[in-house]
Amino acid sequence: MSLKTVWLFRRLFSAILVGLGGLFASMTLGMTGCVSRSESDVVVYSALDEEFAAPILASFERSTDHEIGVIGKFDIESTKTVGLANQLIAEAKSPRCDLFWNNEIMHTVRLQKLGLLEPHDWDVPSTWPTDMIASDGTWCGFAARARVLLINTDLLAQKENWPSQVAELADEKWSQRCAMARPLFGTTATHFAVLRDLLGPDAAFDLLQQIHDNAVILSGNKQVAQAVSSGKVAWGLTDTDDAIIEKDLGYPVAIVYPDQLPDQPGTLRIPNTLARIKNSPHPIASGVLANFLMTPEIEDRLAMGRSSQLPISKDSKFPPAVLPDEPVRWMRVDFEAAAEGWDEWAKTLADLFAN
Repeated sequence: MSLKTVWLFRRLFSAILVGLGGLFASMTLGMTGCVSRSESDVVVYSALDEEFAAPILASFERSTDHEIGVIGKFDIESTKTVGLANQLIAEAKSPRCDLFWNNEIMHTVRLQKLGLLEPHDWDVPSTWPTDMIASDGTWCGFAARARVLLINTDLLAQKENWPSQVAELADEKWSQRCAMARPLFGTTATHFAVLRDLLGPDAAFDLLQQIHDNAVILSGNKQVAQAVSSGKVAWGLTDTDDAIIEKDLGYPVAIVYPDQLPDQPGTLRIPNTLARIKNSPHPIASGVLANFLMTPEIEDRLAMGRSSQLPISKDSKFPPAVLPDEPVRWMRVDFEAAAEGWDEWAKTLADLFAN
């Protein structure tokens, strides 16, 4: 039986119970702290692909510790994060969603700045990276992807000739031999919003102008990874989940974590984020689900999956295959600062990358 079918049955049953004894259920909740029958389901909007998120949500439903149903809304479009974020904005006066599971972060911060998220007491250690948790507790990051360079080792056989910095996308020696996704959606948009905060708006725009003129610009990170693995370009900037797929398929590719020298910014990692929606229909149930998801065990499940996501928790027990043997220097990021002026910045980039 599908999650949606189960949810519909439970929703009907819940409605009957609420009609007969809603006041009693509310009193019981206040006395015991348990989830009342009127909160026996939770609605999740997930930008993480259904193939990864749905089994985890189903395992929550099967848990003997919870009697909460889950209905997941998944978007299959390449701009799904934008679409789901815009739907949450449209529904702000009467929310339908309880918990937003985003597969990146910038639009989560956008919702935070609009005041649409509910603070939560995230059950994470004090050592949790500060760039992975909201300053006001409205979101928390976990299970990240890294922004990496994917190299075609047939075309670039000598390791000393490999690029090692994101900025090399603008180097004329790689003219039309390197690739990047349009920085209008997803992790590429987030990446250059972060660089705008790090470098300053003018320097970031100048870099993007040079990349626009020098690199092959493609529709998405997957297309970049496939262009590298097929030999259409020598290398490209993509995400670890797209890069590891091409490597696992046996193509002649290598993954480089860029900007690792002391005077360089480090590699950017972009987490999944969880955020509870303000004034949602099932606030207590959404908190229970959020706590279930924000655990090392769930990070390990995502690390073991085909997308090989990178756990944030130091208690994670499964190192993903996409990680290199040597430690990675991660970029220090203020995602909240990077999201400032997002709409104006997005319009500027849309004009630049219109064709």
